[in-house]
Amino acid sequence: MSGTSLAEVDSVFISSTLDPNAIIITEVDVIFIYDSEIAKNLPATKAAWYSNKRGFTADAGEKMDIVNVFIPQGFDSEMASLPARREEALKVVVYAYHDDSKATARDITEMNNVLIQIDPFGIRISSRD
Repeated sequence: MSGTSLAEVDSVFISSTLDPNAIIITEVDVIFIYDSEIAKNLPATKAAWYSNKRGFTADAGEKMDIVNVFIPQGFDSEMASLPARREEALKVVVYAYHDDSKATARDITEMNNVLIQIDPFGIRISSRD
């Protein structure tokens, strides 16, 4: 590990406000990064993350943790289980498969209680504080 911990993320809640009759599931990745080089080299877009997720995670090894959650449409709320060492993270970001392919990672490092809302236009991230 290198750098100073900045993460304040204590909880992540995910909800989908999309039509519950649609048969679609949204994948959300919350990524805890423990190394400054890995943080600098994150894929620029959602499309780049999901197209090479396996290779990127293999290269990062123990320098990152991924909380991967699948949320069905209309699901009210899911509290994600976070890694025990989350407070050691230098950076915490979110990618969601439902977002536009050019969407960038959303930085939630300095947020404490995070709410991720999935709607017809993509994802919205706010604080539950």
